[in-house]
Amino acid sequence: MALSKKKKWAVFSLVLLLLVAAVGAWWFFSSSESEQRLPTAKVTRGNLQERVTATGTLNPKNYVDVGAQISGQLVHLHVEVGSEVEAGQLLAEIDARVLEANVAASRAQLRAQAAQLRDRKAQLKLAGQHFERQKMLRKDEAVTEETVQQAEASFISSQAQVEQLEAQIEQNQSSLAADEANLEYARILAPISGTVVSINARQGQTLNANQQAPLILQIADLSKMRVETQVSEADISRLTIGMPVYFTTLGSQGDRWQGNLLRIEPTPVVENNVVLYNAPFDVENPKGKLLPQMTAQVFFIVAEAKNALLVPTAALQREGKNYQATILHPDGRQEVRQIKVGVNDRIQAEVLEGLNEGEALLLQTGAVAKPGANRMPGMIR
Repeated sequence: MALSKKKKWAVFSLVLLLLVAAVGAWWFFSSSESEQRLPTAKVTRGNLQERVTATGTLNPKNYVDVGAQISGQLVHLHVEVGSEVEAGQLLAEIDARVLEANVAASRAQLRAQAAQLRDRKAQLKLAGQHFERQKMLRKDEAVTEETVQQAEASFISSQAQVEQLEAQIEQNQSSLAADEANLEYARILAPISGTVVSINARQGQTLNANQQAPLILQIADLSKMRVETQVSEADISRLTIGMPVYFTTLGSQGDRWQGNLLRIEPTPVVENNVVLYNAPFDVENPKGKLLPQMTAQVFFIVAEAKNALLVPTAALQREGKNYQATILHPDGRQEVRQIKVGVNDRIQAEVLEGLNEGEALLLQTGAVAKPGANRMPGMIR
């Protein structure tokens, strides 16, 4: 049975109403989802550092290259790499038999010369007495003038022989001191307290010190390390002497070592057409975790803010020297606000004025606002 006109109209009206409701619901939920998809970030509170990053190499601040001052065979090496030594401790010994013989010969020669000197002095005393006696006899005309002159010449000659022998003894004493010093050099002692970090000679090796001192080993004081850091020319102007700096190492497990910049060395190093300047600093190493030639990831602290309002730099739009941020209100309204920025590490920025903690900001990634959303005067359109 066919429906009446009134019933058909009622059915048509109901279908139309349901269709309008469905379209409205679709528009509302799709708009809400679109609104939720807008990229935002909240204003938070935290700490921020503006830093210059660089790579450095660790080396001991104090170290000594220990070499041999004499030639000879290295007969004993009393340490190995990693040995802890005290200043004055015996490290190595060079064959000293020839040196000992030289010292013994010099001492024997000096003893012989000392005996000769005693004899010459006795002869000098006798010559002097003879000269004085001849002068007395000459006064009584008991001897000729020639006899007196011969006695005087003998006395003067004895004086010269004594002086000559004394000079020879002094010379041989200097030679003995040199031989004794060389004998002492055969025992190589630690000049400083520290750790043996390298050994360059082996027991049994013959060392030749005629042209230059051969290197035997290196001792380093590992209680304080120096970080030789190379900073690019683009960042070097941001550094100041005395500024705080810290670094981490591979496998440091979160440990940080603190220091202060010592200096900026003016002579650059060019690597792959990149100009780098050395900026060293020292750190304490009481536990010995830092070792020579470790690589350090270095952070120079240019500026720092603590417990500050922070926003991502992606939420900021720069206009000249000023910044703007777009706030997304809970009701969907967008508001552009002028803000003042402090410390900026290019990822986050400190907000000095213009924003409140917890406010949501639109990120500058081309996000589209909800169609028809209310905008305050001066808003981005």
